[in-house]
Amino acid sequence: MRGICFEVCDVVLHADAIHRGGGQVIPTARRLIYASQLTAKPRLLEPVYLVEIQAPEQTLSGIYGVLNQKRGHLFQEMQRPAGSQASQLVTDIRKRKGLKEQMTPLSEFEEKL
Repeated sequence: MRGICFEVCDVVLHADAIHRGGGQVIPTARRLIYASQLTAKPRLLEPVYLVEIQAPEQTLSGIYGVLNQKRGHLFQEMQRPAGSQASQLVTDIRKRKGLKEQMTPLSEFEEKL
């Protein structure tokens, strides 16, 4: 439960100090909270998440499919240039080392049977 405040207004504790404590108040408070839940008008709330998805263009159909299955809504779609600062750094390092500038596709790592 969130956003709930229970205010304890009056408590009569045991006269003997050894019997005073949370064990005297907590079970009663627990029963009170459970009863308030049952007498309230409970309802289930669907969680809503706001996310930003960055993906290559060829994966957009899969992303739209998942969003449709999960009743997702698309607020904005932006095309960004493919080269970020990190990808530019990787490209420069690959050039300096004499490797191919493009990343090796995953299909080349598949095991041949």
